[in-house]
Amino acid sequence: MKKIVLFVFISFFLSSCEELTTRKISSEEILIEETRDFNWHEVDNYPAFAECRNITRVEAAKACFGNKVSQYFYSRLEAKQPVVTEALDDTLYLYLKISEKGTPAIDSMEIDSLVLDQLPEIRTWLSQSVDSLPKIYPATKRGIPVKTTFRMPVVIKAE
Repeated sequence: MKKIVLFVFISFFLSSCEELTTRKISSEEILIEETRDFNWHEVDNYPAFAECRNITRVEAAKACFGNKVSQYFYSRLEAKQPVVTEALDDTLYLYLKISEKGTPAIDSMEIDSLVLDQLPEIRTWLSQSVDSLPKIYPATKRGIPVKTTFRMPVVIKAE
């Protein structure tokens, strides 16, 4: 009887030891696993101005940043008081790049030729507006500052 108990105990001990063995994972395997699950097109925190920095919900933070940039551009363009010969009602698109240091720059612009005919200095005005934006805190991904680009619509209405 003692031999049977001892045999069961030893076989149980040996079979449970196999389950305790761990598989060694290389750093390459970890990197492949991480990059496969990593979403490169989304950030954890959007770029922010000081007044938007405490917003934790991603969509609300994105909206706050977009609204502040829009308000700033519209106020700067309105201060120019442009004169047009024909009524304008168009949307131009500004691709705004925010570096990992929080520096804004215009990546590119989509402007209709009618707007350019009526407002030939619009590119210069937009560039000046970007250059004088207040301090921007960069977007982050896993706590690391990253560069981002936004497509910002700018509605031009003039009569």
